[in-house]
Amino acid sequence: MEGLLTINNVWMMICTGLVFFMHLGFALLEIGLTRQKNTINILFKNLFIITMGLLLYCLLGFNLMYPGEFNGFLGFAGFGLSSPLADGSLDLAYSEGYTYWTDFLFQGMFAATAATIVSGAVAERIKLNSFMVFVILYVGIIYPIAGSWKWGGGFLDEMGFYDFAGSTLVHSVGGWAALVAIWLLGARIGKFKDGKIGAFPGHNMPFATAGVIILWLGWFGFNGGSVLSADPELTSLTLVTTCLAAAAGGVASFIFSTTLYKNYDITMFLNGILGGLVGITAGADQMSPTDAILIGAVAGVIIVLGVALIDRIRLDDPVGAVAVHLICGIWGTLAVGIFGNMAGFDQFITQLIGVACYAAICIVGSFIIFYVLKITIGIRVSAKEETEGLDMHEHGMDAYPDFGLNQH
Repeated sequence: MEGLLTINNVWMMICTGLVFFMHLGFALLEIGLTRQKNTINILFKNLFIITMGLLLYCLLGFNLMYPGEFNGFLGFAGFGLSSPLADGSLDLAYSEGYTYWTDFLFQGMFAATAATIVSGAVAERIKLNSFMVFVILYVGIIYPIAGSWKWGGGFLDEMGFYDFAGSTLVHSVGGWAALVAIWLLGARIGKFKDGKIGAFPGHNMPFATAGVIILWLGWFGFNGGSVLSADPELTSLTLVTTCLAAAAGGVASFIFSTTLYKNYDITMFLNGILGGLVGITAGADQMSPTDAILIGAVAGVIIVLGVALIDRIRLDDPVGAVAVHLICGIWGTLAVGIFGNMAGFDQFITQLIGVACYAAICIVGSFIIFYVLKITIGIRVSAKEETEGLDMHEHGMDAYPDFGLNQH
């Protein structure tokens, strides 16, 4: 028993490290797809998210998300991490798969991811102090309450809603907030001008590509760790479905975008891979390899259409976060009722109800936070700051001073 616990716990700790590594992937992707003059600002935001996210999850979030006995909607087990020590030694009865400490750290990595999704959508024009206040409130309160509804044994869990590793609980939770934020924030200067959509090319495609590959690697921990043990059959199946969905998403996205726009767009290829990963995350342990390929391929097509839709309704999302995390997150959650072991009309309806419940808490929660910030301290930088770059105005330095470049 103790030997099995050790093996399971080691696997969970490895997966925790992989999910932590994803934050480097998010940072590289975000700076790669945006302009050089905002690089330090984006890196600062990403560092703040992971550091503050872990502290908040320790002090507040973990016990909001896993409150033990509660009414299914809201519960709280107290401030800080209660020690799982029995008579001075670690209580191994906490779980057959991992220790209390490992559970906290693994779940804490997920919590920070939701805010990272928003960071990319609001890049290049949000006030840093306003964004940091949002992170504190959203990661500290909204995310763990929403998470408790399913992963904490709440009312959606009792209803039968299924989200294996977070297509909705992580990605759509971040995606809904991103959608609200870019609506309230407005587009970057020059994005929509004279009825045309302006192109703001990212300044470093190698960084963006490295970011996506790192994220794909991190998903081995994101989904593989969500088995919550080192079970050979489930972990290996989960990694196979995860990888196949990513591959199918990338291929479908670049083929579809090339057919529509007559050029090989690497940003669509990259986001297609991410869309496939987000899409498979809700049911990675329930799907066959063929199911995973179909889910990923549909996600890849959704990415191309989703990015075009966001532009058409005049919302400015520099990295495609809404299409990737929100729209593909919804698709992946509903796909649990269409493909795999749980497929069925009743399950599909349950998944739909879950999507609607998360939409409600995330839209309302993020709107209240951003709107109060907007009418108090403001959420948008000045036109001068935006035009000249947030790096010099917010941080007083250039990301690449030795190159002497000043790209605007």
